[in-house]
Amino acid sequence: MRFYAEERVALFIDGANLYATARTLGFDVDYRRLYQVFDKDCRLVRAYYYTALVEDQEYSPIRPLIDWLDYNGYTMVTKPTKEFTDASGRRKIKGNMDIELAIDVLEMAEKLDHIVLFSGDGDFRRLVEAVQRKGVRVTVVSSIRSQPPMIADELRRQADIFVDLADMEERIARQGGGDRSARRQRPEEQEEYEDEDEYYDDEEEEDYEDDEDDPRQ
Repeated sequence: MRFYAEERVALFIDGANLYATARTLGFDVDYRRLYQVFDKDCRLVRAYYYTALVEDQEYSPIRPLIDWLDYNGYTMVTKPTKEFTDASGRRKIKGNMDIELAIDVLEMAEKLDHIVLFSGDGDFRRLVEAVQRKGVRVTVVSSIRSQPPMIADELRRQADIFVDLADMEERIARQGGGDRSARRQRPEEQEEYEDEDEYYDDEEEEDYEDDEDDPRQ
């Protein structure tokens, strides 16, 4: 990943999408290491992290991670999930953060030289195109090496730079031990989220209205 001297950089992390991509590649993201990589390599202005939260539960496995990120350099953007029942009577949870991320990118674009987007969602292609017209370079981080590929082809083609998350594994993967709140929750802590496969089995929730939970869409 290449940065120019004095280039103002911000990270925009689609939390559920990044988790799903790392999980498919077989590793857990160490968010302390991730922040340090960019803080060392560029002039990091902000690191935004987006996730939806189930607020009516007595305990949320993601809460320790959210609190840790909030105290360790990340700007947290969250909102409550919405619960509804579909036509077949199945309980659904919806918590899409695309609008919040897009608004922040557009508002910050004039204060930045380079945006790093952690997502493979093809819906962001027009957002990337819009900020590029403002003279901002855009790097997209996702993966084409996973099975299936986690990035929409139109988003990868639109980006100025595409970085495969697999190439970052050595620098950002959790290496065991460390601060429990800064790493992925263990599977046994996720039982309350495993309702008919409608939740990711870890810290983030995306838009579960789509039964296939395809991070590229």
